[in-house]
Amino acid sequence: IDGPVGPLQLRVIRPDARKWTKLRGAYLHIHRGGWVWGSADEQDPWLERIADTCGFVCLSVEYRLAPEHPYPAALEDCEAAALWLAGPGRAEFGVSALTIGGESAGAQLAVMVLLRLRDKHGLPRAFRGANLNAGFFDLGLTPSVRNWGDERLVVNTQDLTNFANVYVREGIDRRRPDVSPVYANLKGLPPALFTVGTHDPLLDDTLYMSARWAAAGNGGHTAIYPGGCHIFVRYPGAMTERALELIDRFLMALA
Repeated sequence: IDGPVGPLQLRVIRPDARKWTKLRGAYLHIHRGGWVWGSADEQDPWLERIADTCGFVCLSVEYRLAPEHPYPAALEDCEAAALWLAGPGRAEFGVSALTIGGESAGAQLAVMVLLRLRDKHGLPRAFRGANLNAGFFDLGLTPSVRNWGDERLVVNTQDLTNFANVYVREGIDRRRPDVSPVYANLKGLPPALFTVGTHDPLLDDTLYMSARWAAAGNGGHTAIYPGGCHIFVRYPGAMTERALELIDRFLMALA
């Protein structure tokens, strides 16, 4: 599709046509990686699960990465993908139920996309719901990030600090609502499923954001998993299966 600075790649995963003769909806996925690494294909197994379980066509955005492309490059790419899906893409796939989501930095970008659709394009409910896993919602760093320390359960305080420093250049207020969505006006956004483990440095980000999401009257659910590390749903286990089943049910309820 056309992106802000040229062609923008969307990776498309369709459900098994033998099981789903008609698509039930579309899921726009934004990958993790602290805005500095990752790609649209790294979540293929998980998106294949959503496609086959929910009957959704899944799209993943190959957005530009920092430090070569700092804020707001990634957001502009994801915004362009969402606008395309809410317009021509909806007709191309023959779907009306659109959902969005991501993990860590991807969850932050998903929320920022919803805010931009509402504020810039008058499309507050273009997407019916958001699946937000261990989001990095405050680039000024919440207490759980600041106090985590050196232990690296996937990420630690220094890692997350570095991600924020690389993505948002010096001189930009990290607590601006267009940088850290936990400070934004959240009214009028769709229901969200927040997923996080208690052993995640970004725990406070989800607790704060989910509370503000509920206070804004948006609806949804917050699932907190004892002992879960950062994005624990990417590691096999009984707890992961429970979390993925809840995500499946959440997305299917929106179709």
